[in-house]
Formats: sequence, C-alpha cells, structure tokens
Amino acid sequence: MNAIEVSGLNTFYGKSHILHDVSLVAEEGSVTTLLGRNGAGKTTMMRSIMGLTPSRSGSIKVFGTEAAKLAPYRVARLRVGYVPEGRRVFPNLTVEDNLKVPQGHAGPFDIPRIYQLFPRLEERRLNRGRQLSGGEQEMLSIARALLLNPKVLILDEPSQGLAPLIVKDVFRIVTSMRREGMTVLLVEQNVRMALEIADTAYVLDHGVVVHHGPAAALAGDEGLIQSLAGASAEEWDLDKI
Repeated sequence: MNAIEVSGLNTFYGKSHILHDVSLVAEEGSVTTLLGRNGAGKTTMMRSIMGLTPSRSGSIKVFGTEAAKLAPYRVARLRVGYVPEGRRVFPNLTVEDNLKVPQGHAGPFDIPRIYQLFPRLEERRLNRGRQLSGGEQEMLSIARALLLNPKVLILDEPSQGLAPLIVKDVFRIVTSMRREGMTVLLVEQNVRMALEIADTAYVLDHGVVVHHGPAAALAGDEGLIQSLAGASAEEWDLDKI
C-alpha cells in the first residue's frame, strides 16, 4: 500500500510557480528520499504535503485519504509527523518538558523508549532547549515527532549543519524507524548517506521531478551523484541513468 501518493502537484508562492506537476509515491514501510540542489523545491514539496503551503492543483493522498485541501492539523491526524528544517524546539523548556508537549496516538514510542534511542537526550533531560547543541536539538525535534507515534514521518534536512558523528546517529535512528514499519520521507543534502538508507530516490530540479527510481541504482552512478548539487534538468535526463 502507498503511504503517500502525490500526483500532478502544482504549488505557487504568490505568482511564482514552484512545483510543476510533481508526482511522488512513498510506499508503506519504506524510506523515500527527495534530493536536489538548493532552491529545487524540496521543502515546498514537504510543506505542500503537510498543508502548510497549499497546492494550487493536484492530489495528495495519505493512506488513500485525499489530503490536498486539508488544514495542517488534519493532515497530522492522518498519523503524519513532520520535522521541519530549523530544529524548532522550545528554548525555555527542559528536554523532558519538550518531550511532554506532544499528545499523540498510543504506540511504541514513549519517553523511556525515546531515551533508549537517544541516550544523549536522557543525559541532558534537565537542560533547557537553548542549552543544547545543534545535534541535540535535531534529536529532540525528531524525538518529539516520534512521540506522536506517526505512521509517516517527514524529515526536512535532518543532518544540516551537524558534525559527522551526530549525522550517523540521526541516520541510525531513521533506519530503526523503517524496522519499526514506519514510512519515512526524507529531504536531505547529504546525498550519499540518504541513498545508503533509502529504498527509493526522487530528484527535483527547478520544481520538476527529473529522476526517480531505486536509491541503489542512483547510488551506483558516481558522475550523477557528483553533479547533483548544481544539476540542470538536462543533466538528469533519464537516458543517462
């Protein structure tokens, strides 16, 4: 079953046409990564799925339910968790109090389980959000989303600005989510790491999907990976995959 199915999506910011007839499928229990250079439309895609930047036209289905016109809180009620870019934690609350904010569905994730997954958060549980490092704030953002016990988790640039060892920790957690049967939709600049853990990869360029297919196949094309950051639609021609 498809957890998320996007078809013919067109999203605008004012008069600027950002996403052009974009389609994407994330199968249940899989990791799907969305790649592309800065400004390609990746974050807009995630925000459109969540209803934060509503699409002008097209379909967004979450486990078969049409969600394109739903308010963000109603999308979340379809068991979709969202970790936006920027690590938005409550700076004046302790780690433990940050973790007490979400009120989600019953499921495998509770605060003791979170501390098992993120031992560093348990060590820092009495520290306030503003006292955490960037990596610890990212862990806290992911942890809060997991406490909602979503069936789909959308992560927007979780490794941005993090030290390599912390990046490995974050991707370890993403891999464990798939083992739990959770569907993950991952926007990521760390191309190699994303392709290593993903099942399916999509590439956006100027708001157009210019490639999609098995992540392993894309990972095997070294030249294409190296050109990813500044690729044009022509460079991503499917005939070159």
